[in-house]
Amino acid sequence: MRKRIDIEMGVLSLMVVLTATSVWAEPLSIQDREAITRLGSAQGRSENEITPLLDHVSKAGERGLPTESLLNKMREGLAKGVEPKRIDPVLRQMTSRLESAHEVLEEAKGRGISEGNRQRAVETMAEALARGATVDEVRELSRLSQEGRHKATQEELAAGAKGLAVMKEGRIPSKDGTALVGEGMKQGYRSSELLDLSREVKRRGSDFEEGRASLKALREQVSRGERSDRLFKDDDRSGSGGDRERGDRSDRGGKGSRDDSDRDRSDRQEQSGSRDRSERIDRPDKVDRVERPERSDHSGRGRD
Repeated sequence: MRKRIDIEMGVLSLMVVLTATSVWAEPLSIQDREAITRLGSAQGRSENEITPLLDHVSKAGERGLPTESLLNKMREGLAKGVEPKRIDPVLRQMTSRLESAHEVLEEAKGRGISEGNRQRAVETMAEALARGATVDEVRELSRLSQEGRHKATQEELAAGAKGLAVMKEGRIPSKDGTALVGEGMKQGYRSSELLDLSREVKRRGSDFEEGRASLKALREQVSRGERSDRLFKDDDRSGSGGDRERGDRSDRGGKGSRDDSDRDRSDRQEQSGSRDRSERIDRPDKVDRVERPERSDHSGRGRD
């Protein structure tokens, strides 16, 4: 009887492991394969050219890596008429970054960071690493986040790492940016709040660099529990930071009243526009649209 119970428990444990693996793994569906094969065929690419790319993405999914960004990159390249052999190294570089993101997040999980939305965490962390965040900086953020009462998730850690990378793009020193983001995580800032904070700091980068604003003072505000949507309200009301550097709006956070779905949408737009150049797939030069001169309206009526 005892032996039978042990066997049943062993089988149950194996089923749990296999179930967890299947939840993580994202092998390509037949529909995905067929759709991309048709897209390649429409561009004059044979199935033999497309299959190795699909196999690479499928194997990445079987290893537990998110595949959506890889599939999107394939679709983008094929739609632009790029040769599959030029798409392959881009997919490999993206996969390498996803693997690095997965590893650093698993390390953080072993140190007490809870899982949260794993797929989004891996994709966001991969982007953070591509934009300049380092593994050592992620480890420091993980350590700082655990000094507070809030239990940070992998998704928040990834957003913090991306936020730090954004600040570094605005010439904020790594040490100062890490301390600020870490304080936000300790105070329970959500992923969207961490990204809003980083965009505003980047937008005001010259103020911090030239001494018109203080990162230390900002960090003290965060440590007192002030939320990200209120940190810069006085500056914006006085006109010191309101509409400056309009060209940098892709890295700005929205107003405090904007909901999470809007933040996610702006985040996706920022992500698609800020990929590392080595991940871009160029298309042959061509004119996408012929601009027609506007016809003057002599009838006195307004335009349609």
